[in-house]
Amino acid sequence: MLRNVRHTDCGIQVSRMSPKYIIVTPVRDEEKFVELTIRSVIDQTVQPIEWVIVDDGSTDATGQILDRYASETPWIHIIHRSDRGFRKSGGGVVEAFYDGYRASRSTDWDFVVKLDGDLTFEADYFEKIFEYFEKQPRLGIAGGTICNTVDGIVTVEECPRFHVRGATKIYRRECWAAIEGLHVAPGWDTIDEVKANMLGWRTETFPELQLLQHRATGKAEGWWRDRVKNGRAYYICGYHPIFFAAKFFYRLAARPYIVGATAMCYGFLSGYLGAATRIKDPNLIKYLRQEQMNRLFGKESIWK
Repeated sequence: MLRNVRHTDCGIQVSRMSPKYIIVTPVRDEEKFVELTIRSVIDQTVQPIEWVIVDDGSTDATGQILDRYASETPWIHIIHRSDRGFRKSGGGVVEAFYDGYRASRSTDWDFVVKLDGDLTFEADYFEKIFEYFEKQPRLGIAGGTICNTVDGIVTVEECPRFHVRGATKIYRRECWAAIEGLHVAPGWDTIDEVKANMLGWRTETFPELQLLQHRATGKAEGWWRDRVKNGRAYYICGYHPIFFAAKFFYRLAARPYIVGATAMCYGFLSGYLGAATRIKDPNLIKYLRQEQMNRLFGKESIWK
C-alpha cells in the first residue's frame, strides 16, 4: 500500500495512505435496514471515495431514504431503476450492480466493493480488511463473515474459507481486471473467486471480521426458490456431478430437511433440461471440477 511521508522536527515520519475504494450497492425494498447500512459506511474510519447505491425498483420508502442521505453526503450517489414487478435473484443483482458501476464517477480506485443494503458492521471493518490486502499482495478478493440473529442468538453462516459471500465482496483492482468482472447469472459469486484462484489470486473470508445480516440469506424470495436458485447456480458454474451428489446427500440432513436438498437437486438437474446456460469457459470448469475431486479425495484444494 502507498505511504505518505511527512517531515517533522525529529526526522521523517511515515504513515499509511488510505486505499481508494468505491462501493456499489444494489437494493430493493430495504426500507427497514438500508439506513443501518448507510450509517455503518458513513462511520467507517476509512471512508470510500464514492458509493453508488442502486435502487432496483423499490416499491417502499427505500428510494426516499437513499435520496435524503445522498443530499447530505457528497460521495453518495443514487440511481433509481424502474420496477420490473418482481425480485430477480442472481443475475438481476449483477445487472443492478453494473448499472451502478458504470455510473461511478471515480476512475482512480484501488478496490471495488459489492455490498448489500441489509448489513451492519464495525467502524473499522474496511480499515482492517485493507490491512490484510496490504500484507498479502496476491489476495484478490476478500470479505468478512456473515452472521444472522436466530431466536435472539447471533449465529455465523458457515462457508469455505476461500468463498467470499456475495453480500460483502471486495476486489483488488488488478484481480477485478484479470477475472473480467462478474458473470451476469446465478452463481456469479462462485465463478468470480474460482476464476481468481485459477489465475493465481487468493480469495478469503476472514472470520474475525463479522457483519450482521438483518435479512437472512434467501428470506426475501423464500427458502424453496432460494434452494432451487442455488442448485441452478451449481449447474451454471459447472459443478462436477459427483461433487454435486455428495453435496446433495450432505444437505439432506440440513434444514429444511430433505425438501431443501430436493429443491437444490431440482435446480441443478433443470439446468440439463435447458433452464439455464452453463458458463462458456471450459478451462474454468475443468479447474473447478479438479479442485472438487481433490476435495472429495482429501487432496490439496482451494478448500484448504
